[in-house]
Amino acid sequence: MTGEWLAADSHDVIQVRGARENNLTGISLDIPKRRFTVFTGLSGSGKSSLVFGTIAAESQRLINETYTAFVQSFMPSLGRPDVDALHNLSAAIVVDQERMGANSRSTVGTATDAYTMLRIIYSRLGTPHVGTSTAFSFNTADGMCPACEGLGEVSDIDVHQLVDVGRSLNDGAVTVPGFDVGGWYWQVLASSGFFDPAAKLSDLTPAEWDALMYKPATSVKVGGSTMTYEGLVVKVRRLLLSKDRDSMRPQARAFVDKAVAFATCPDCKGARLNAAALSSTIRGRNIAECSAMQINELARFVGDLDEPSAAPLLATLRGTLDNLVEIGLGYLSLDRPSLTLSGGESQRVKMVRHLGSSLTDVTYVFDEPTAGLHPHDVQRMNTLLRLLRDKGNTLLVVEHKPEVIAIADHVVDLGPGAGPAGGQVCYTGDVAGLRRSDTLTGRYLDHRVTLREKFREPRGHLSITGATLHNLKDVSVEIPLGVLTVVTGVAGSGKSSLIHGSLPRFDGVVVADQSPIRGSRRSNPATYTGLLDPIRTAFAKANGVKPSLFSANSEGACPGCKGLGLVYTDLAMMAGVASVCEECEGKRFTPQVLTHTLNGKNISEVLLMSVTEAREFFSSGPARVILNRLADVGLGYLSLGQPLTTLSGGERQRLKLAIHMAEKSAIYVLDEPTTGLHLADVDRLLALLDRLVDTGNTVIVIEHHQAVMSHADWIIDMGPGAGQDGGQVIFTGTPAALIAEADSLTAQHLRLYLAPDPVLANR
Repeated sequence: MTGEWLAADSHDVIQVRGARENNLTGISLDIPKRRFTVFTGLSGSGKSSLVFGTIAAESQRLINETYTAFVQSFMPSLGRPDVDALHNLSAAIVVDQERMGANSRSTVGTATDAYTMLRIIYSRLGTPHVGTSTAFSFNTADGMCPACEGLGEVSDIDVHQLVDVGRSLNDGAVTVPGFDVGGWYWQVLASSGFFDPAAKLSDLTPAEWDALMYKPATSVKVGGSTMTYEGLVVKVRRLLLSKDRDSMRPQARAFVDKAVAFATCPDCKGARLNAAALSSTIRGRNIAECSAMQINELARFVGDLDEPSAAPLLATLRGTLDNLVEIGLGYLSLDRPSLTLSGGESQRVKMVRHLGSSLTDVTYVFDEPTAGLHPHDVQRMNTLLRLLRDKGNTLLVVEHKPEVIAIADHVVDLGPGAGPAGGQVCYTGDVAGLRRSDTLTGRYLDHRVTLREKFREPRGHLSITGATLHNLKDVSVEIPLGVLTVVTGVAGSGKSSLIHGSLPRFDGVVVADQSPIRGSRRSNPATYTGLLDPIRTAFAKANGVKPSLFSANSEGACPGCKGLGLVYTDLAMMAGVASVCEECEGKRFTPQVLTHTLNGKNISEVLLMSVTEAREFFSSGPARVILNRLADVGLGYLSLGQPLTTLSGGERQRLKLAIHMAEKSAIYVLDEPTTGLHLADVDRLLALLDRLVDTGNTVIVIEHHQAVMSHADWIIDMGPGAGQDGGQVIFTGTPAALIAEADSLTAQHLRLYLAPDPVLANR
């Protein structure tokens, strides 16, 4: 196949004409339908802007427009992407790595509908019969445990974490975030009249202590207003414990972790269900026991059931469970909370819903579907992707792994650089043509990182002993200090449980992961890294005005949009729209602020700069120091003012790493830092890791990428399998020793990577 393999006017291609979303430079191309197309290029080259921001966005916008205005009012507002024309689109389904909602009631079973099918089966086949399927739902009153309301755990507050009894209210006795002296919550407490705010809490009478802590809601006078008073414990329960932990601000989350003890519900023993639901069994197992089984074991259990009255349901459930196993998630259980899944696991769980779909001629859009997968599991993912294509669907896959690129029908390579230096089509065609091309991707497709000539010697060790978190089987291991250690193993083998469950308790440990960065749509790299402070100071000094003028969250903000640059309009029964603010034309600041310049640029123009451009603009000083760190972690293409909500997991991790790089003699823990990185960027990442180690730090990386394994000083291989079949350290040593001595899946794939020869790979 070649880039000209289909006629431009054919309905067998998606026609993109003049795409300019983000950094795209008005590109035009044809993408074959009912084929598997991989989009490659550096991070920030425009892949996501083309696939997600243009093609998928327009498809979903057009579908939404087919609904009534009333229905559209409940849907997210989707603006038209910046493109001249898109032709021959089909319905697009985006399967991305976003976590599946901050809801503690969502589980793998509820997210895949497997638990729904299991509930119906129990309502038909369970003995004794206890009711309809809702009788087995922990999210309805019919089935939930009344003690924990279906959460499986109960919470209790340590009141001595809420207050310092040696102080008075006036002296700041309340230690709960948001209850500072003089604040509104504090004023309601202090003005209630139920106790003396000048008295030490230890001197309060039992009745006064009870009023401070446990008094139910009641009306009190505060100044000239009537307000609702609640005891401190009552208010904390309402304000904090009713929320999901992961949706809290970091300060509140840290307080809850300290002040609130969560324990397994004593009534249901964590099963979430009431006694009636737990009394009904099939072959001696109740529904909670089935939900707690590993999915590969549950698949065997369901496969052995032969009940004609529920045959269609059993067949459907078996298909879903088999797909979960085939996609490499057999180590999970249906009762696993969705919040605990990694981005890669979340994406694969979503994928299961589509494998059994009867829909065809759909455009599936994937964002690095191999993220979080061991090379062994990548092959299984490739099989599933081809199955989706062979059903008559179009697959658009953003991916960097050579193993996935190799099986593509068609490749679109974007670049040549990132950010302003990207956004162009460098190559379209088959994989063989990509190899022959002189593009960066083509040159790196067969690139291999070799083993170190000399491995660094550790200067000590961190000892982990008796680790039993999740599937860990009493693991003890020593992690060398002062070297680059890679922890690897198949997905679900216990890597994250070992490292994240044990290392943070040691002093000097810095964890940079891919979790979302809490903040509003006002947050951006400049605000998050502290870069905006020296920028504002420089502007203020150059113009003789206050630094606060140069903050879009302060007095310099445009009054029309409050510094957002956009105005959000509610259209009642129709979907709301976001439009560029007419007053500031999206520049976020007042006209007066924009008259103040620094080296010929105003503050809005500086925030539009990429990190690379800003490094040239700020040639020295504290701003340059921060910008250098951002460039070092491979974020040179990011705009200083880009909302944090638009960053990928890999970009978030590298942004966190840039902040911590100022610390000396740290122990850095990175979780799959190659996520989202082009093959050429991986080399830059390895150079950065070397610099961190060579300046006296310890670097511990949880990673599957063979290039990172090859570059390590020390390997810790977990396994041998996933879930209950994992949880053990099966090898520790240098990469050279792993290749020479071990026979694990990691060893086999690393041998194949370093010497692509079947004889060597299987020796």
